[in-house]
Amino acid sequence: MLALKVCLAEGNDGVTMIFDEIDRGVGGATADAVGRRLAALAEAGQVLVVTHSPQVAALGAHHWRVEKRVTGEQTLSQVVPLDAGDRIDEIARMVAGDTITDEARAAARSLLAG
Repeated sequence: MLALKVCLAEGNDGVTMIFDEIDRGVGGATADAVGRRLAALAEAGQVLVVTHSPQVAALGAHHWRVEKRVTGEQTLSQVVPLDAGDRIDEIARMVAGDTITDEARAAARSLLAG
């Protein structure tokens, strides 16, 4: 799907593309390559990406966390913009899970540094 959208977007500057877990099932160097391709696409338009991949998230220009809450029979979603410190913690959580360690934060900083 990513390759198809790359081809279709060529020469169509200013388009908005939305990818929902385009990186599902890949990790490591492949996730990094997907993230770099998405970042390149964003140079000519707007790219919105839903991802659970720290490699992809670290390459974004902006980062939001989507939170879901169920209260009784009502489901609520909240979109929270992340500042630089929150972004490090969120990527560290993507790396390590619920318990964010100093090592996970260091890995997040490394990913953000490129």
